[in-house]
Amino acid sequence: MDRFDYVIIGGGSAGCVLAHRLSAVPSLRVALIEAGADTPPGAVPAHILDSYPMPVFCGDTYIWPDLKAKATKTSAPRVYEQGRVMGGGSSINVQSANRGLPRDYDEWAANGAPGWAWDDVLPYFRKLERDVNFPSGELHGSDGPVPIRRIMPEDWPPFCHAFADGLRANGFATLQDQNAEFGDGLFPGAFSNIDDKRVSTAVAYLDEATRKRPNLTVYPNLRVERIVMKGTAAQGVVAVASNGERLHLDADEVVICAGALQSPALLMRAGIGSKHELGELGIGCLVDLPGVGRNLQDHPSLTFCHFLEPRFRMPLSRRRASMTAARFTSGVDGGESSDLYLSSATRAAWHSLGNRLGLFFLWCNRPYSRGRVQLVSSDAAVAPRVELNLLDDQRDLDRLAVGVRVLAKVVAASGLGHDQRDFFPAAFSPRVKALSRVGEGNALLTSMLGTLLDTPAPIRRLLIERFFTRGLRISELLADERALADFIRANVFGVWHASGTCRMGDAHERSAVTDTEGRVHGTRGLRVVDASLMPRLPSANTNIPTIMIAEKIADAMVTGRRAGSASTTPPLAAAH
Repeated sequence: MDRFDYVIIGGGSAGCVLAHRLSAVPSLRVALIEAGADTPPGAVPAHILDSYPMPVFCGDTYIWPDLKAKATKTSAPRVYEQGRVMGGGSSINVQSANRGLPRDYDEWAANGAPGWAWDDVLPYFRKLERDVNFPSGELHGSDGPVPIRRIMPEDWPPFCHAFADGLRANGFATLQDQNAEFGDGLFPGAFSNIDDKRVSTAVAYLDEATRKRPNLTVYPNLRVERIVMKGTAAQGVVAVASNGERLHLDADEVVICAGALQSPALLMRAGIGSKHELGELGIGCLVDLPGVGRNLQDHPSLTFCHFLEPRFRMPLSRRRASMTAARFTSGVDGGESSDLYLSSATRAAWHSLGNRLGLFFLWCNRPYSRGRVQLVSSDAAVAPRVELNLLDDQRDLDRLAVGVRVLAKVVAASGLGHDQRDFFPAAFSPRVKALSRVGEGNALLTSMLGTLLDTPAPIRRLLIERFFTRGLRISELLADERALADFIRANVFGVWHASGTCRMGDAHERSAVTDTEGRVHGTRGLRVVDASLMPRLPSANTNIPTIMIAEKIADAMVTGRRAGSASTTPPLAAAH
């Protein structure tokens, strides 16, 4: 049995950061456990490094294939892609490097998480980044582990210019830097990528020098079965290898970095959660924390496609497809500024059919709706139940309806086409995902379908209505509020930004799970550090904010150790 100062569960966007920062202190013994495969320097799979993420995202190799989510109370569960590979979500995501807005973090601080206001987190956004386009100034970092760049307008393909023209025609201002200019407008999207290759947290933080540290042990392909508790104190973990062998790791502190769906499940299996619900599963409750698994948030989203004439298509050899995005305000009663986000991609998939379709993602920033994560079994091999409840708050549906109308106006003014029937909804369904898996069969099938789209316009539009939209037209949705609302309910899904399920807050708040350094209330030696901590989902993709969270808490942990404080084994926090 091995003993460590810290055992980190999950080698994702947060876990790799913590492993790097904590093991930089030679006296600390650190273990990093990842359920998926390792991606060491020089051996990162080419499809993970690819600037175009959809081939790896659409496969099952690097995700939890049994993890599903219901978008709404009436929808069927669907696979909810979460990274199961070193680097976690940062190894399969679209590489967006979006920080969000200062108001997001100021609200965290004002609502139970002091020390997390914009001025508090900005130094850690700067610490993590090496901004290629804006390396100087107070808002950006120039020497961090994560390179961040943009494809500027002078290098945009025709599709991006057309999209931008449509935005400007509808009153959108032009911004250069979404991470430093905080109003509404269109901008070149920032992403974590250099030399046209993805930079995951595994690449950025688990470099060769870090892996050579004698005090860091990396365990890939090892799934944590349970956290070992003695009373309310965490003492280590029991993990299972792919061959069924069990490994016991002792720890002064267990740090859970398994993501907003798996982290609360690990806590609940350890007896930390709602006493009533744990009892129904035969799990003894050690700490009654009803907030565990609650407050689940994702950005409610819709996807749309537009048929592209040959002049708007980008060669498949040019891999980066998503370059242009925008923030805007819905004006919905009870809403706020910059409450909608719109991004575009020059192709909808890797194949010749996808290359004939431009893609648009529309989502609500800072959703009002809340979902939850629940255990259905005490067995660690059984995935939790995930209910996103994306439209539980009417304001989220109303905002998406506004967004669809704005997007339709943008597309109409873009010059991408002359017939509204070439613009159509395109849900990221299991059927579409199956078609997006890389393979000779799909390449042949999509080549045939792509050729059919290049037939004369009347035939093409019949094909779109028959095989893509099943007769649904955007014009009909825009003319009928009820039809538009029904369409949104039937097609809404998340954008894989699960967060909030172990939220930071005061120990006397019934809904709070951790303190502002991720320490689980009512326990010793147990901490959560990932997107679970977010009190409210920021106006951003979650990867960069999650890295920031890990940098900030790692700094607090190391500072506490060096000061000789008891921050790593705190006095028992007040139980609820």
